[in-house]
Amino acid sequence: MRVVQFDRFGPPEVLCINDIPTPQPGPGEVLVEVHAASVDAGETAFRAGKMRRVTRSRFPRGLGSDFTGRVAAVGSDVRAWKVGAEVWGLMPHFTFGAIADYVAVPEQRLARAPENLSLLEAAALPVSGTTAMTALTDKAQLQSGERLLVRGATGGVGSVTVQLGKALGAHVTALAGARNLDWITQLGADETLNYRTTRPDDLDRFDVIVDVVGTDLGAYQSRLTHRGRLIALAFDPDRVVSSMLSTGLRAATTPRRIKMFSNNPPVERIAELTRAAEAGTIRPMIDTVFPMHDIAAVHHRLETGGVRGKHVINMQRL
Repeated sequence: MRVVQFDRFGPPEVLCINDIPTPQPGPGEVLVEVHAASVDAGETAFRAGKMRRVTRSRFPRGLGSDFTGRVAAVGSDVRAWKVGAEVWGLMPHFTFGAIADYVAVPEQRLARAPENLSLLEAAALPVSGTTAMTALTDKAQLQSGERLLVRGATGGVGSVTVQLGKALGAHVTALAGARNLDWITQLGADETLNYRTTRPDDLDRFDVIVDVVGTDLGAYQSRLTHRGRLIALAFDPDRVVSSMLSTGLRAATTPRRIKMFSNNPPVERIAELTRAAEAGTIRPMIDTVFPMHDIAAVHHRLETGGVRGKHVINMQRL
């Protein structure tokens, strides 16, 4: 089967398509024939080696943490899934490799794919949707009527956070690039501001801030209300490890104000995302669909910035 891998750190050109044996599902595992997978901007740091001090995985390494597809086989003790069922899900935590023809994953990493979306459309949601849900409902405990600021509102997580925040009854302010302000308004934002011309001191105070940028957290923390909460979902791309450490220290010393987490949703959350997608509460936002062989071009696009939603890899042979 085909799989995207890299055998050394470097620019997008280190990514290649290799042919490896198709995995076999073990006890409690499901083999999924992948239809589509999304590309996470955070994985560019792994590929470039910016995370080498905190990751110990051996080469070759895969890419992709979420996927949609159809059940191809099940391991022993699996009763919930039948061959042919349409599913979506996430790779085991801190395991990449979804950009492949097949993945074998624990059945707890899967849920029924939404019936109102194609498998290609749905591929933009598993990671982004579960991350936004955990940020707003579990970590921030966002309440109707509260003021929410989404910083980095045009990306995969940001665009879902805007939608979900509005559905939960918040007044949503979004920071985005000038060309995307009307687009973010259509997603439900009550107020949109150009991040290039809006300084933190220009902002009002917010009950919840979801940050998907990772820089200047102290300046944005100062815009919280007395009981405000900042959910940090990204790190400074130019100093990933030191940014991770400083944000972790902030969260440890002020746990009620600064919260961070590594998204590892239980099966109940993935199923909750299915229901939200079918209800129309959350819609997938796809910037561009690429074939598998254009994976290097996708990473170049991610490093350039300006993505609206997610880039998706169509795994079907065209």
